[in-house]
Amino acid sequence: MLVEGGHIAEIADRKSGVNPLWLPPWPSIEPSTYDAAKHPAYGGDSESKLLAGIMGHNLCLDIFGGPSDEEAAAGLTVHGEASVAPYTISSSESELTARADLPIAQLKLERRIKLARGSRKVEITETVENMSGSDRPIAWTEHVTLGPPFLEKGVTQFRAPGTRSKVFEAEFTGAAGYMKTGAEFDWPNVPRPGGGTMDLRVYTTAASSGGYTTHLMDPHRERAFFLAFSPTSKTLFGYIWKRTDFPWLGIWEENRGRTNAPWNGRTLTRGLEFGASPMPETRRKMIERGGIFGVPGFRWIPAKSKVRVDYFAFLETAERIPEEPAGA
Repeated sequence: MLVEGGHIAEIADRKSGVNPLWLPPWPSIEPSTYDAAKHPAYGGDSESKLLAGIMGHNLCLDIFGGPSDEEAAAGLTVHGEASVAPYTISSSESELTARADLPIAQLKLERRIKLARGSRKVEITETVENMSGSDRPIAWTEHVTLGPPFLEKGVTQFRAPGTRSKVFEAEFTGAAGYMKTGAEFDWPNVPRPGGGTMDLRVYTTAASSGGYTTHLMDPHRERAFFLAFSPTSKTLFGYIWKRTDFPWLGIWEENRGRTNAPWNGRTLTRGLEFGASPMPETRRKMIERGGIFGVPGFRWIPAKSKVRVDYFAFLETAERIPEEPAGA
């Protein structure tokens, strides 16, 4: 886990060395050292400070998406302060605790990560405390991003208990998208602009593409999950969480579609982003949207109160991808 930004950069198998999480192809620096004039390689907007140090599993709190112009002028970055804040970290043999203050959001955050000896399950607990005297509507998304060599075109496979789904309402990656903008559909077959569908359970074979879809997790299940499987390394990776905590799974694809810095047309990712909000957007748009398919698109944290979530990640060898993980 990184001290600045709090990203979980690696969940690796010691024997094979496989780490499914994304490590950017550009050099990383601490977000606190980013200066737009000195570091044009990371771009020059409200996302640049985040991109300077991002990797792996990124916590989006208390927005999921970009800030408003006024918030950006006040210092808020894309996906909120938790993605760039400095963390105080302590550890024991089997547990790590990270704490951060988010002054703009008036929140305190604690994350505990536990890995028992011999276990392949990483248990994660996050507690958010509202320091203000007002009830707050917040976004809270676990932005897990996969990358090469685990992620391969036409090879890597995925499973999730998705139901009703929707494509982001605007073009997400220039003209490189293969998804019908704003289309509603049933998981996993996303409509294409010219007709037909694409199965999201296998990573694309397109030379260049990108997009974002949101998926309502099966409301009849107590737990939701995603699975990702590499047939090449025989590695199965996944997360399991309480569905009422995070009813949405967003899938973000960046397949060499973004040509601006620092992407430069060379990045291959799939984000599997489970959270309280269906779409990456400003706080105002999140609240005005309210939700999709009758399900809320944000959660509340009461004044002077704490909210806690528990979830876990696992990594194991497998011959094939199951339809769902054990214990889900």
